[in-house]
Amino acid sequence: MFTLVIGNKNFSPWSLRPWLVLKMLDEPFKEQQIDLYLSDSKARILAANPAGKVPVLVDDKLRVWDSLAICEYLAECFPAAGLWPDDGKLRAVARSIMAEIHSGFAALRHSLSMDISLRQIDYETSPAVESDIARVVSLWEEHRQRHVADGEFLFGRFSIADAFFAPICTCFETYNVKLPPVSQAYVRHILSLPAMQEWYRAARQERQRQA
Repeated sequence: MFTLVIGNKNFSPWSLRPWLVLKMLDEPFKEQQIDLYLSDSKARILAANPAGKVPVLVDDKLRVWDSLAICEYLAECFPAAGLWPDDGKLRAVARSIMAEIHSGFAALRHSLSMDISLRQIDYETSPAVESDIARVVSLWEEHRQRHVADGEFLFGRFSIADAFFAPICTCFETYNVKLPPVSQAYVRHILSLPAMQEWYRAARQERQRQA
């Protein structure tokens, strides 16, 4: 059985991505959570991963770290699950989107940081933030409209690209970002997934314990 080591569910978009993939696979796994803001947090993370970061996927003696690498590993472990589009060109696009999210959108991540337990609040805007939001929306609008007949995810069925967008969906909800109808429907669909509802409940309980 896999063990997935994650950080706080309120604040860790990196942790949400592989966790959601595992849930959508309906694959049993053990969850080990490390609070990122305690005095012994760094020592606990280093014990789980010498690279000093979470998430980490443990598969027997193998440790895979970084959300991108973990999700790619899961796609290789479960090829029948179709975590990438079947078509080679679409697969390349989906991987490009994943990589763009993984390494980009710095202004969005800074100004609309993930905090699931917050009620809807406004965010401090800037040209860089609005540019990031516009880029996200352009990707959603393009691919949802193109694959609307195939299902309700970005490429029709669930893919790793959706898992990488899931934290952004939570941020757009938290910060009351105004979206066009197609993009708003995509956010509603992602956030309504049973796995996402489970993550939200755990995040709220986490905040209550810390209060």
